[in-house]
Amino acid sequence: MTYLLDTHTFLWLLRDPEMLPAQVREIAADRSQVLVLSIVTPWEMAIKAKVGKLEAASILDNFERQIAIAGYSILETTVRQAIRGGRLPLHHKDPFDRLLAAQSLDLHIPLVSRHSIFDLYGVNRIWA
Repeated sequence: MTYLLDTHTFLWLLRDPEMLPAQVREIAADRSQVLVLSIVTPWEMAIKAKVGKLEAASILDNFERQIAIAGYSILETTVRQAIRGGRLPLHHKDPFDRLLAAQSLDLHIPLVSRHSIFDLYGVNRIWA
C-alpha cells in the first residue's frame, strides 16, 4: 500500500521516531509499504528553516539523497491536485496541508499525519 507522509511525520521518522504512534512506526518499518512525500514537503521545510522555525539544513542540503536512502519517493503534483487543493473548503488555511489533502483525496491514498483537521476533508488519515 502507498502512504503519503505529512512533513512532521517525515521529520519524526528521520529524527525522533519515538514521537510516532506504534502503527506509524510499523508501516514505516514494513518495506512492502510505499512511503511517498509530496513536493510540498521540501518547500515547506525550506520556508520554515528560512524563518527560523526549523533546523533542517542537514536534511535539505542532501534532500534527494536522504529520501532515496530512506526508501521514500517524491509524489509530483498535478495541475488537477493544485486546483483541487485551492478549491477545498477553508477548514484549513495552510496551503501546504491543503495540497496534501488534495493529493491524498485525488490518489485515494492515506495521509500519515497527527493533524485531525484533515478529517474534515474526508482524508483517510493514519495516526493511532
